[in-house]
Amino acid sequence: MNEQPTIIQNKFDTFPATSRVWIYQSKTAFSDADVAKIRQHINAFTQQWTSHNRALRAAGDVLHGRFIVLVVDESMAGASGCSIDSSVHFIKAVEQEYNVDLFDRMTFTYEKDGAVYAADREAFSTLYASGEINDDTTVFDNLVNTKADFDQRWRVRLGDSWHKRMV
Repeated sequence: MNEQPTIIQNKFDTFPATSRVWIYQSKTAFSDADVAKIRQHINAFTQQWTSHNRALRAAGDVLHGRFIVLVVDESMAGASGCSIDSSVHFIKAVEQEYNVDLFDRMTFTYEKDGAVYAADREAFSTLYASGEINDDTTVFDNLVNTKADFDQRWRVRLGDSWHKRMV
């Protein structure tokens, strides 16, 4: 599944650059049907997401069939510990329903020939050593935490990312 991030771009365009972003990835891509269902779950969650009984201005989507991205405009109400806990609870429910791990930070995702792939650290290092991927390969930095960083640094050259230290 090589879906382009058109929906999230439209949703996120109205959010300020300082908005907080959380990215969760699955090592395997979701089916198209699962993406549609997860989007419904995300929409329902973000519409009721609150912080200290104040509604959060939030949105989310599934990108490339494997990334769940949540964003909150904290200029209206900040995401508190309790609200962040509720988002983690939501993501854990998605994990259980779809039998995936969305908290594995040692899975690296990269793009090659228009498709998105995932590899664990050892396999990623092997791909680099064999020349299958190189410093010009696009990788996804799921550690970005603002919309500005998401827009500018989520997709980055391997040679310009922290991933380079892992190969």
